[in-house]
Amino acid sequence: MNRRAMIKASFLTPFALLALALGGCRAAAPAAPQRPPLEGATIGGQFTLVDKTGAAVRWSDFAGKYRIVYFGYTFCPDACPLDVGVLMRGFAAFDRAHPDLGARVRPLFISIDPERDTPAKVGEFAAAFSPRLIGLTGTPAQVAIAAKAFATYYKRGTVSAGGYLMDHSRTAFLMDPAGKPIALLPIDAGPAAVSAELVKWVH
Repeated sequence: MNRRAMIKASFLTPFALLALALGGCRAAAPAAPQRPPLEGATIGGQFTLVDKTGAAVRWSDFAGKYRIVYFGYTFCPDACPLDVGVLMRGFAAFDRAHPDLGARVRPLFISIDPERDTPAKVGEFAAAFSPRLIGLTGTPAQVAIAAKAFATYYKRGTVSAGGYLMDHSRTAFLMDPAGKPIALLPIDAGPAAVSAELVKWVH
């Protein structure tokens, strides 16, 4: 290296080091807030059903509260008890860790078998999982309106000597205080995953 090049290098080095040092001091840009997976989806809407006492319950009655919504039926031999059990254990864990936030959540179980699921029967089913779970049923027309609002599929299966089963969607919706969809709760991943999802979105 010739003398001129050495002088130039020695002159620039302190400034280069200073630039690197200043660059390293810059705070990392904050991550953009995560958007709800179901943001903008046309899920949810007005309905009128009845609770365990036979009193009318409207979707608007829960305004200002987060809502967990699951459609099933009390005569379900396996899927519904499994799903609701996971859902409510996850909610219970969230509620224990964050009681102030848990108080803002209303879990709802809506029957898709109104011919057999009386208000009393739905109330018993819900109470078996949690005193916080609200069981709802109604006339076939009322249930159809609620299911359509949540894009929920259900259909009565073949009747046999033992009765019939219901084919239906196995989905747990988390809705915001305005009644808009936020996310699907991961009931297939267990209670801890449900609790973690609630922590992520309920504020």
